[in-house]
Amino acid sequence: MADLLIKNIGALVSAKGSKALKGAEMANIDILHDCAAAVKDGKIVFIGSESAAPTCTEVLDAKGLLVTPGLVDAHTHLVFGGWRQHEFELKLKGAAYLDILKAGGGILSTVEKTRAATENELFEKAKKISLQMAAHGTTTIEAKSGYGLNIEDELKQLSVVKRLQADMPLDFVSTFMGAHAVPGEYKGRSEDYIDFVCNELLPVVASKKLADYCDIFCETGVFDAALSEKLLLKAREYGFGLKIHADEINPVGGSELAGRLGVHTAEHLIAATDEGIDLMADSGVIACLLPATSFYLDKPFARARYMMDKNMAVAVASDFNPGSSPNFNLQFAMNLACIRYKMTPKEALSAVTINAAAAIGMAGKVGTIEIGKKADIVIWNAPDLDYLFYRYGNNQVMHTIKGGAVLR
Repeated sequence: MADLLIKNIGALVSAKGSKALKGAEMANIDILHDCAAAVKDGKIVFIGSESAAPTCTEVLDAKGLLVTPGLVDAHTHLVFGGWRQHEFELKLKGAAYLDILKAGGGILSTVEKTRAATENELFEKAKKISLQMAAHGTTTIEAKSGYGLNIEDELKQLSVVKRLQADMPLDFVSTFMGAHAVPGEYKGRSEDYIDFVCNELLPVVASKKLADYCDIFCETGVFDAALSEKLLLKAREYGFGLKIHADEINPVGGSELAGRLGVHTAEHLIAATDEGIDLMADSGVIACLLPATSFYLDKPFARARYMMDKNMAVAVASDFNPGSSPNFNLQFAMNLACIRYKMTPKEALSAVTINAAAAIGMAGKVGTIEIGKKADIVIWNAPDLDYLFYRYGNNQVMHTIKGGAVLR
């Protein structure tokens, strides 16, 4: 006997497999009509005709609506103190993101608030937000540090993510991003700060097994390509998977570095060059694109279609953070992926499910609805996939299911 039967599914829409889909493959989505799915011990054990489904202890009626895999948010800055609404009017008046950072605001403002917060305060805030994300269909969340920028407070952020994994029904993947900015105590000494991250922070994070990946902000006025390479190579020695915030605002060599090193993901890529994209495509880098950030900062949108034409795998994420994307609703990023990246609904679904799962090393467990994978499923108030992407601005989730447990 199984635990849960989801019956009366109008359209079950999912990619297949356990690796990222590249380029034209992103449209390879299966649609199964008028079917059912069964769950046992948190995993999918049956997909097919309702008449052939096993007996289950609990039945959930999908009411003839759309069912997809649970959404995977592959890029967030989930754990932070305070907010940054005081910067909103500055942005409206034309203040640039990097100018606000240079003046001690931006990331450094959040660093101050995060350092002042207790671990419990950060945990309770992140837990509340995570539950709201789940209510919007997100079942797996990547969370970066980078608002501590010292040993004590980076460990505090990463410990919160570890506690979230233990306390909540969602999955969390942790990324160490101690090189998110140059803290005030190292102002004007970015090289010294990278030495500190390499020689003192990285070893501690590695020894405590608090992160799966290491990320760095390669950008004008933050860390150049040479310093980024130094940190990423050291992180590789410690066994971290490599990520890079590359060419978000200016083309400073981040995408080229990503390609040369063969990092796991390169993120943002708004200003990525043709050469950088070619190098990343050749080395199998997954592009993790963040359209809500372009929207909020009023910046150009990354060249997703060009990357896909180069046979890159593209993931889409929220970039939820208090400064440049204070929005955890991945549905909005999905809408933007269609409207501004010119992705089809099938391609965009791949970008927030199987490719996003691959971007954080989870594609063997989540990202598709297949027998043997975790029963991470969303039932939508939508009759079909086109309707899901056509509507925007409201939460279209009817039920979020994580590991067979109905969360909403």
